Amino acid sequence: MPPLPPGAQSAHTLLSADDPREIGGYRLHARLGAGGMGIVYLAHTPGGRPIALKAVRAEFAADPEFRRRFADEVASARSIHGLFTAQVVDSGVDDPTPWLATAYVPGPSLQQVVERHGPLPTRTVLLLVAGIAEALQAIHGAGVVHRDLKPANVLIAEDGPRVIDFGIARAADATGLTSTGLRIGTAAYMAPEQAQGLSVTPATDVFALGSLAAYVAGGVLPFGGGPESGALYRVVHEEPDLSRVPAELYDLLWCCLAKRPEDRPVPGELIGAVRAHPAVGGRPEFTDGWLPHGISSEIAAHGEPPGNGGYGTGGHPAPEHVHAQPTRAAAPTPTATALPAPAPGRVEGRTAPAPRRARRRRRRGTVVLAAVLLAGLGGAAYYVHDHRKGNTAADTSARPHTPSPKPSPPSPSASSPPSGTPEPVYVPDYADVELTAPDPDYEFDLSAGKVVPAETADWYLEVADGEFVLPDDSDAFVAAGYVLSPADCLRGIEREPVTELPYEELADERPFCVSSPDGRSIVIVRLIEAVPGEGPVTVSASRHHEEPA
Repeated sequence: MPPLPPGAQSAHTLLSADDPREIGGYRLHARLGAGGMGIVYLAHTPGGRPIALKAVRAEFAADPEFRRRFADEVASARSIHGLFTAQVVDSGVDDPTPWLATAYVPGPSLQQVVERHGPLPTRTVLLLVAGIAEALQAIHGAGVVHRDLKPANVLIAEDGPRVIDFGIARAADATGLTSTGLRIGTAAYMAPEQAQGLSVTPATDVFALGSLAAYVAGGVLPFGGGPESGALYRVVHEEPDLSRVPAELYDLLWCCLAKRPEDRPVPGELIGAVRAHPAVGGRPEFTDGWLPHGISSEIAAHGEPPGNGGYGTGGHPAPEHVHAQPTRAAAPTPTATALPAPAPGRVEGRTAPAPRRARRRRRRGTVVLAAVLLAGLGGAAYYVHDHRKGNTAADTSARPHTPSPKPSPPSPSASSPPSGTPEPVYVPDYADVELTAPDPDYEFDLSAGKVVPAETADWYLEVADGEFVLPDDSDAFVAAGYVLSPADCLRGIEREPVTELPYEELADERPFCVSSPDGRSIVIVRLIEAVPGEGPVTVSASRHHEEPA
């Protein structure tokens, strides 16, 4: 067996009894990593050159649709010859265990570099953007979209970055395996169109490059960490947090992270912007000094810092890491540089969210009698949608529901109004809007019928530990049965207002209503699902306002 590359002993794991000793005629020497799609091994060509050989997991190998798409993607990948990509050298798409071999890169992933050494200098980040953008030019030129560009899929060598795993994620996207707990792609780096399941284009990879560069430059994810559901929501609906990115990089990354694909620069424009940047001086070259000394010394020695488990090199991402959500501080003032012009209409949106204002929450046990507004919430989607466009006042009191048969005791709210008192007339504003708050960092904006960051709405329903929390100047009423109209809501708040809304009392989509601070609007809400702990909370809501007499 040929000897390992110098220093590679520290970057691999010895083969276990369950590992094969040979794949596709290549003798395996060690494990380099493992992840969602397979295991990566260190192997050697007959002439002794080291290669990284990725063996596909058995679950994917047994899926005919995956095999077909894998063969197509490998054929496309073999046509990519970029200097900043890890070249595909061989494959076995028809073998019992499909596999793919790429050039071995004796260096750490960009993910490992940041975890070991922290955020990188501005010039280093710019050079990485230029190198990765050139890799994307080669990838896109072959008709391939990477789909999973992230720091773990960029390896760092002495002469620049190497992008790996290009296009292979598409082979797994169409299989049924992703619905059984396997996820291909990384939420924190997905573009909005990818997060929503829409068509991906080369612009999708540019968005991922912007997220990657923001993480490398600031040390935190631009859309935060935590559960994937929360990250996906922020990618689609919120602006990136670039508060820790150096000011001289702000404009460049903001352009990459535009919500609309057509507003993002193409890779060639990114390369031009890097060349024009004062920190690069027109010469984006990977010569001595492009990396901080500690990183370059580590790579030159092919060594490994004490206490680390080794590089995830050779064409496979290292295991996923959970990142704490960054503090939403004020964004730095952008510095004028020779960068692509921001997309029209996006300049005004650059400031970070305003600091959260102090706000009083309702004290338990306080009873505040108020005039009435009702709202109904229920549903289970991460994005707002109205199922019943053009509803009339007669059909918006609650969404259709067929609970398990059980008697509904008469509600005092259902009694007739006093003789001579005109019944208020309520007009619908929105109906049966389904909303999901990913975690307690979000709340339901009852005025707009949408999910917003916590502490931003004036009329809100806060997601707390096991209960909803109301504003001090709003009251609520919980129906005894499963039907609740605006008129019922008004009478219920007058007679039996509640100040506490624990989830356990709202089971089976039992409706409740909330009045607005001015007493002229009502939202009727149904709790659809509340994941224990700090998980997502899904509701359905309908808002009505009182028609002036």
